[in-house]
Parts: sequence; structure tokens; C-alpha cells
Amino acid sequence: MSVSAHTVAFEGVEARLVEVQCALSPGMPSFAVVGLPDKAVSEAKERVRAAIGALGLALPSKRITVNLSPADLPKEGSHFDLPIALALLAALSVIPAEVVAGTVALGELALDGTLVPVIGALPAALAAAAADKSLLCPEDCGAEAAWVGTAEVIGAGSLRAVVQHYTGDHPIAAATPGEAATNSSPRDMAEVKGQERAKRALEIAAAGRHHLLMVGAPGAGKSMLAKRLPGILPPLSAAEALETSMTHSLAGLIDAGGISRTRPFQEPHHTASMAAIVGGGKGAKPGQISLAHNGVLFMDEFPEFPRTVLETLRQPIETGDVVVARANAHMRYPCRFLLVAAANPCKCGLMYDPAQACSRAPNCGDEYMGRISGPLLDRFDLRIEVPSVSFNDLDLPATGETSSQIATRVQAARERQTERYTEHPGLRVNADAEGALLEEFATPDSEGRALIRQAAERVNLSARGYHRVLKVARTIADLDGASQVARPHVAEALSYRIPASVA
Repeated sequence: MSVSAHTVAFEGVEARLVEVQCALSPGMPSFAVVGLPDKAVSEAKERVRAAIGALGLALPSKRITVNLSPADLPKEGSHFDLPIALALLAALSVIPAEVVAGTVALGELALDGTLVPVIGALPAALAAAAADKSLLCPEDCGAEAAWVGTAEVIGAGSLRAVVQHYTGDHPIAAATPGEAATNSSPRDMAEVKGQERAKRALEIAAAGRHHLLMVGAPGAGKSMLAKRLPGILPPLSAAEALETSMTHSLAGLIDAGGISRTRPFQEPHHTASMAAIVGGGKGAKPGQISLAHNGVLFMDEFPEFPRTVLETLRQPIETGDVVVARANAHMRYPCRFLLVAAANPCKCGLMYDPAQACSRAPNCGDEYMGRISGPLLDRFDLRIEVPSVSFNDLDLPATGETSSQIATRVQAARERQTERYTEHPGLRVNADAEGALLEEFATPDSEGRALIRQAAERVNLSARGYHRVLKVARTIADLDGASQVARPHVAEALSYRIPASVA
């Protein structure tokens, strides 16, 4: 006769239910864990043995077999310790087997029986809710898992506390959600002097989630502008916050159970590997593009990134998710992000400075920007030059709009898009629209059509470029509160699409 507990195995952001079966049978004393466990899971038997010993219990002189079902699903991580211990304690009749069967558990055991926090409590809680079971996890993970709200979450500090809870000696109160994290020191656009065109481009990018490329001399303010972009983005909706937090939970980035309503901002260094950017490594963990889901991915010194890393961005930009393929598994992670890239015009960065003109200009600029392939460049809806700010502008007091003022317009534009795409699940912003839907909502008036037709013939716009101009024009119209895309909206969209230096 066997007793069962339940836990989860992670496949991307999905948590698959795993049945932990424990059987005691006559034979030579042994403790075996089967069901395709990795090294951490195989070592669980030693931690479980020591933790149960800390309760004053001794394992029986029998053959103990623990099977993790389905047996063909790879099991990775130390969070299998607690469900294995629960199944074994139920098999020993220490705790009721029927209560254990209705629980999804995860947690690592210290040798003294203390429960150590693990990653993935949030997706595990969703899986428990879907299976109509409660969740048992370490106390430090309880506040995070409780955000799901549809499953009872018990956060225990030790294995002894778990036994006392299930035997009724000392019940543990259900965990409550942690405090929502807030951005305590947002950078403000009012601090930026000059760069009005760049600020306008950032506003459009934020309103419609349009990818942006900034090219300018070193010190012109590209990084400073990009780091102020989160301050004008609307806060995450409840659904978006849960989506984002699931990925962050798997990466162990949720602090004290607090789910943030601020959009994520990731800025990988240009020496980062492909696994760090796209995802992979041991366990096929999420990369920077997935951690930026529903937020901003800022890539400074864009041409300095390895060519292979840049080219892997092309498919995730279009589809909004990425598949990390391994020999024994395929992990799918969401990655619908706003890409902001910054680059110098050439290797030395002085091509635009007449006082320090490079002798190799303009060839050096063509070679440097040539590291960005045409297909990848075509995926940037907005491309702008960021000129150096003169001393006269720096010496004047800042008089520009604050981030909150810009954010108000962005929020209003986002609300118009939400209303527009209400009947189209999966669409949230203009950047997601395509096909017949784009033609329905973004077709310009007669003057606008004439202008975009003339521009397309003159600069040989690709089909993708044509559609992206329409999306940007639709966003500009939303910022203006206009129901119809007009010629001025198309003209401004074209001005960001084909600047002279990067067209």
C-alpha cells in the first residue's frame, strides 16, 4: 500500500502537478527515490532522513520507495524535500494520509527540520488552485503564494510545525499576501534639459509599446532618458502583475512576498551571454527578455552585443514569447517587452562632432551600425538621433514636463487602446495589432494615405515597415485623442521611421 502527496515540476512558467508516492515494503532497509530525479532530488532522502530524526522519529527497518509520477517528466530542484517528507510521514501514520493527499507542497528541508525558502511559490499556488488543493510551503514563501487568492496557503517554519498543524495540536493560520512593492525613487523627466524630440519619442513608445532605437554621441543622454521611461509607463494591471511575478518567482526575484505594480526595467551588459539574455543554462532558467515581460528591456551599446545574441531577439520581438530548447525539455517563457536600444554613431562616437571629426567618417559609422542587421533594424518602430546638449541648455533651469504629466497622457492613450481591443483577447496595445484589425483601426484618411504611399515609394519601405508606421501613427492619434489617423499623425510617424542617419 502506498501513500501520496503532491508537488509541482516547473516547465517554463507552468507548474505541472507531480504525485509523490511513498511505499513501505519488507526487505533490506533502503531509501530510494525514482521517477527521473536530478541530483538535488536524489539527495533529498538524506535531508528527509535527518529532518525526521530531528522530530525524534526513526525510519523503520523496511524498504522505502518514493516514486515521482509521471515518471518520464524530469524533476529538478530542492523543493521536493517537503512533499517526500509528507508522504513518508503519512505512510508512517504520523499525519493523516487523506489531508496530505489534498495538499500541494514544496520546500527544502534543513537537517534540523527547518523549512528553507524555494523559488516558484507563485506558479505552484496557481497549480494548487487549479487542482482544488491547498498549498504548503516555507513560511518565507507564504506571502508570495497568497497573492493567487484562490487557494489556501499554509506557510510553515519547520517540519515540526507541519506535523503539529496536520495533527491539530497547533494549527497554522493561512498566509496573507505581502505588501505591494513600490518604486521609492523614480527618476523624473523634468530633470532632463533639452532633448525634446527624444522625450516625445519615449512618450510614443510608452503609449503603444513601440520599440525605440536612439543613436547619439557619448554623453548625449541616451541612458539617462531610457532610465526615465518606467516613470511614464502606466502601472501593471492585476493580470499583468501576476504574469510578470510568475517569471520573477521562478528567478527568485520576489522580495518578502511583495508583488510589484511597477513595470520591470532590465538593462543587461553588452558582455552578457545568449543564455543570460534569452534564457537557458542549468534548468533552462528565464533570461533578461523574460524578466522584462510587460516592462522595458534597455540594451545600451547595442552594436557591441554579440551578433548571435542580437539575432535571437528577432523572433521574440514578433511573437512575445521564447522557447528555450533542451534535449529533454522545451521551456516556454513570455517576453512581451518594450525594447529600447542605444548606440553611438560609430566606434569612437565622434562622427557627429565637427570639432573632433573622425578621419574615417562616414565609413566608420556604416561599419559600426552595420553590426545591426537589416531585419533587426526593421523591427524598431522609432529611430531617432540624440544630439549633444549645448552648455547653454545645461546652464538653464529645467522647465520641461514632469513624468507624471507625460504619464497622464500615456495612461489616457492606453485606456483608448484597451477599449478598442476589448473584443480581441491577447491584444492590449497598438504594437500588437496586425492584419485586418490594423486596417480597421489604423487606416489613415485620404491625405494620410497619399503621404505614406509617397514615402513608401521614395524610401522603399518594407511591408513590415509600412505596417509599423501605421501602428505608430495610430498611437500618435491616441495621444491626441483623435478617432481617425490623419496626415499629421502619419507625417510624425514617418519622421521617426526614416531619419537620415539610420535609414
